[in-house]
Amino acid sequence: MDAASLSIDGREGALAAGESIFRAAERLGLHVPTSCHEQGKCRECLVEIESGGAALTARAAEEEHLPARFRLACRARRAGPGPVAAHTMRRGALRIEEGSRGLDAAAELDPRYRRRGTVLTRDGRAVGTIAGPPLGVAVDLGTTTVVLGLVDLESGALVATQSFENPQRFGGSDVMARIRYDGDHRGRLLQRVLLGYLGRALASFPAAPETIVELVVAGNPTMRDLLFGLDVHPIGQLPYRSRTEHELAAGVRATTSLEAPARALRLPLHPAATVYGLPLVASHVGADAAACLLATGIAERDGVAMCMDVGTNTEVLIGHRGRILAASCPAGPAFEGGGVRCGMPGLEGAIERVRLRSNGAVEYEVIGGGPPLGICGSGLVDLVSELARTGRMSAQGRFTGDDGDGTFTVDAAHGIVLTEHDVNELAQAKGANAAGVRIVADRFGVDLARVERFYLAGGFGRHLDAAAARRIGLIPDLPPERIVQVGNASLAGAARVLRSRGDRSRLEALVRRVEHVALESHPAFFDCFVDGCQFVPFGGGGAT
Repeated sequence: MDAASLSIDGREGALAAGESIFRAAERLGLHVPTSCHEQGKCRECLVEIESGGAALTARAAEEEHLPARFRLACRARRAGPGPVAAHTMRRGALRIEEGSRGLDAAAELDPRYRRRGTVLTRDGRAVGTIAGPPLGVAVDLGTTTVVLGLVDLESGALVATQSFENPQRFGGSDVMARIRYDGDHRGRLLQRVLLGYLGRALASFPAAPETIVELVVAGNPTMRDLLFGLDVHPIGQLPYRSRTEHELAAGVRATTSLEAPARALRLPLHPAATVYGLPLVASHVGADAAACLLATGIAERDGVAMCMDVGTNTEVLIGHRGRILAASCPAGPAFEGGGVRCGMPGLEGAIERVRLRSNGAVEYEVIGGGPPLGICGSGLVDLVSELARTGRMSAQGRFTGDDGDGTFTVDAAHGIVLTEHDVNELAQAKGANAAGVRIVADRFGVDLARVERFYLAGGFGRHLDAAAARRIGLIPDLPPERIVQVGNASLAGAARVLRSRGDRSRLEALVRRVEHVALESHPAFFDCFVDGCQFVPFGGGGAT
């Protein structure tokens, strides 16, 4: 790059003296989100500066809330020479299948909103008029990635899907960091920037926004409550409960679910549209886990079934004949690309498959087929598994036969590497997940070898190589036929609630039956965590 260049989201061009990154990006054909017309008020035009920050103007007052590497594109201008590299909060196409194999069938179609001629009804009462079929949107609100599914409420069909990187990342990569950030900064900045991105995503669906009548939101307690504008401070301190949990215990409310008019959140939908936040399970086990319970039906199965929804906060669920246990694992964002030098969510441009040949050659596949921009979770699992399989990495995550700098090169031309620091991040995420699985099974009173069905869910669960995941100890070393890769069970559960009032009621009852396991206070957690950080298979040894 020359001294006046800008590289942003894979596009390269000039950044003239005094020109903002926003204007330069628009000139390069890249659409940067904004709803305040470059006034610095909406905080939606976030960019992360990868290099060249010294060539930009000093931070404006509107940017004081941002960590050092983040800027507002409309406020960051060229002030001196030097190339600048940046990227927006990534938007792209996660591969979301309409059919998720291994999930329970939905109840009969019975949505809350219906159309009678041109009259829109909610629970049988007229609430306005509508020009076409009423639509709903299921939302999987993850700490790292947000996924939306547009559902036709008359046919039940999934019409369209889209996703974007959670723009709240400037507040930290995990929920505890965002809780601290929200408490330290006025103005509900995390809520505002998320709603801005969400509004743009809704407007870009192939449907008139005024025909969207309901959003059903699944997410961990922090993400869900931030969306609704609740104080999330109670979730960050003992006993780690949402305000809605405290109010339920005090008899102030009958459920931990939330509902608000869409207009109160300034979402551009039908005037009578509502936003419904699914009920929580307990503590950090949130509405996303509740949606997984509904989608998998693990509580009612004859054989012991487990579900691991892998993410920044991994949920582990186990059920058998009506009994359910659940726990939340503080895994961190590594398996969603966070904290990894070349990591990224599973969007277009991410390496998703890796194979190492005997001659040392690295072969990989990229989502979308274009040049690689980074490595997503499934690619990281493949890569680490291949390094272990070929003897290039020890069980402790140390590289062998490298150049002595602790770096393994995947693609030199595109700068894609894996470092031992990255592997350590993955080891800790994997260790937390493995500890959760072992402890929950132990509390349930079963060896892991007795688990008859293991659901692997989450943003990359459907496309993960299960053999690679077993080899490095990410999931139990069970026979392949017992492992069911269901993909985004959280989104599937939210969509079921959109389609069926019966499922909505069933879910409210289901969460009240769950026994919560607090991993942070379990005496075996540390030992299980340390064991889980090793890149070796694990099975049914229990937690004791």
